[in-house]
Amino acid sequence: MNPAAEIGVIGGSGLYKLLDGAVEHEVSTPYGAPSDPITVAQVGERRVAFLPRHGRDHRFPPHKIPYRANLWALRALGVRQIVAPCAVGGLRPELGPGTFVVPDQLIDRTSGRTQTYYDTGAIHVNFADPYCPDGRRAVLAAAEPVKAVDGGTMVVVEGPRFSTRAESRWFTSIGGAVINMTGHPEAVLARELGLCYTSIALVTDLDAGVEGEHGVTQEEVFRVFADNTERLRAVLLDAVTRLPAERTCPCAAALDGLKLPIELP
Repeated sequence: MNPAAEIGVIGGSGLYKLLDGAVEHEVSTPYGAPSDPITVAQVGERRVAFLPRHGRDHRFPPHKIPYRANLWALRALGVRQIVAPCAVGGLRPELGPGTFVVPDQLIDRTSGRTQTYYDTGAIHVNFADPYCPDGRRAVLAAAEPVKAVDGGTMVVVEGPRFSTRAESRWFTSIGGAVINMTGHPEAVLARELGLCYTSIALVTDLDAGVEGEHGVTQEEVFRVFADNTERLRAVLLDAVTRLPAERTCPCAAALDGLKLPIELP
């Protein structure tokens, strides 16, 4: 049977629809229902699936997103490459609102989230480089018109609160470039399913410890994301057409030699 889609896009805050003329798919998983029905449409030569991370009505806060169900459902539809846009705060003064960043590293500061499919057995996947190198090249090429920053470490915090000033300054001191609440465990779950995963981060604010007297507000985050949604949408639609048809990246071989305790879809 031909896959329903080969590429997946997981939409972040404010991006609840991407594809025109899409067909909706209800997908059940061993981990419950995904955040929303998945929509699939043709983009150029590629079949693309779109899933809003928080649900189309933004009903799932970051710590309650059904991450395992989301990634499993996309793979079950045939997806093998994922582009994952997200809203982030800037941890450096030069990474202000409206900046696009394609991160190359991740620091996990979440707590209590289930971040594996492997509940039995000693299964350890290589996660030294959390993002697909081929995916990053494709996204950077598509993001050239918006002058995306190449590389940077994304710090992922538990939320749903924003950081204190002291926390924010510490995240900068340990090498963080941007900060968000959803980049993990999404990235590692993709790796455990042998999927390529690439993030593109839209900076919506400068984090509390960077500069200024005010802290981060939800209203500010949503407003800046809305102002840049069409720019982001254009980058995503271009990026999915640039992803390689044949996967030769390390992600494709991430599970080689491992005896998995689950059967992948």
